[in-house]
Amino acid sequence: MNTALILASIAAVQHDILSHESEIESLDRAIGDGDHFINVRRGCEVLVALSPSLQDAPPSIALQKIGLKLLGTIGGASGPLISSFFLAMGKSFEGIDEPDRRQFATAFAAGVEAIKSRGKADVGEKTMLDVLIPASRLLSRMTDEGAGLPELCAQMHEEAQRNMLATKDMIATKGRAYFLGERALGHIDPGCKTCEVAIGAVCKTVLQEVTV
Repeated sequence: MNTALILASIAAVQHDILSHESEIESLDRAIGDGDHFINVRRGCEVLVALSPSLQDAPPSIALQKIGLKLLGTIGGASGPLISSFFLAMGKSFEGIDEPDRRQFATAFAAGVEAIKSRGKADVGEKTMLDVLIPASRLLSRMTDEGAGLPELCAQMHEEAQRNMLATKDMIATKGRAYFLGERALGHIDPGCKTCEVAIGAVCKTVLQEVTV
């Protein structure tokens, strides 16, 4: 996961997020603040604009600059959470110019843990962590097992989809949906949908860019 692959993944995430605009907006109108997609789209736009200046930076510096940029760009509660994810990943990559899969899995886990710590949330609370925590655990396990890249990417996206859909049956205990109580039942968490789309985009990019 070098800087070139990070930047290619950002472009892919922006493309796929825009492709799911109506779905994500609809989910957020149902149980969110109604500005989730606007904030995510803004974040993607500034990162794509920032990308040319990051091309020669090592992954650690690139990710930390991404995190700081998002902190001042994405509004609402999600800004500090997503920013902390990239900052923690960047810190994990310090001194590593070409992180391998194990190092990437460790950095991803650190990023997810940063969101968990900052948001004071966990699995089962109808937040983005319902996708991110299981995805991180699967990535670490399959990396330790030496799984091939195609299998790893396929299972990562399947895990993200499965856990995203599972939020339909959850009552939120965090965020705006918390105030809806049982009325949030039957609705997918919009943050989980965004994470599922992003994971799918990154997996697709990795398979295209990396020699298996």
